[in-house]
Amino acid sequence: MNAASPPSRLGRFIPLLILLAGLAAFFALGLEHQLTLEALKTHRDTIEAWVSAHPVLAAAGFAGFYALIVACSIPAASLLTLAGGFLFGVWEGTALVVIGATLGATVIFLAAKTALHDLLRERFGETAKKMEAGFRANAFNYLLVLRLVPLFPFFLVNLAAGLLGVKLSTYVLATFLGIIPGTFVYVGLGNGLGTIFESGAAPDLSLIFKPEILLPILGLAVLSLVPVFFRKAKA
Repeated sequence: MNAASPPSRLGRFIPLLILLAGLAAFFALGLEHQLTLEALKTHRDTIEAWVSAHPVLAAAGFAGFYALIVACSIPAASLLTLAGGFLFGVWEGTALVVIGATLGATVIFLAAKTALHDLLRERFGETAKKMEAGFRANAFNYLLVLRLVPLFPFFLVNLAAGLLGVKLSTYVLATFLGIIPGTFVYVGLGNGLGTIFESGAAPDLSLIFKPEILLPILGLAVLSLVPVFFRKAKA
């Protein structure tokens, strides 16, 4: 049977369709009303007691759930990042969020690459190859910038990287390193949620855009592009 037979062509969409089904189920079941700061505030004592009683299981479960949320592109990552700082502290919370986000992003990257990469080549031919070549020549640097500075939604970068055929190792490393600074900021904010809850205020999620925080991150992004500029200048 030809490798491009209809069953195999349809089969490559199954992983991506499963993730999309997870996203649809999240909203169909109304779970967006459960994953809120208000729900965390209401159940904080129960959650904190369980995490304290089962630290290893809680940490593994949190990272796994975070990975699932990211893989299905469910818009709850910011809340979970705050919860990571609230429940596990700055250092452990940052580690768990970065691991979970990287795992989840890798799942959707592989699903998109399996489903869409060959389709792009079939549809656009040489144009697609040129797009791939241009991006992949500096894929690590480009991805690092896109992770450091949220120029585009996180899920869109996951899909685009898979579409353009970025190497798995390059994608994982750039994602892992690139999300650390922003994650650290939000986890640090989440670490103070107890005080915020008691004061009746709301966390300032625009914190990352304050100059004293944003400028160093932008500096890292610019440094990430220096090798790209150097190679182009040398060429």
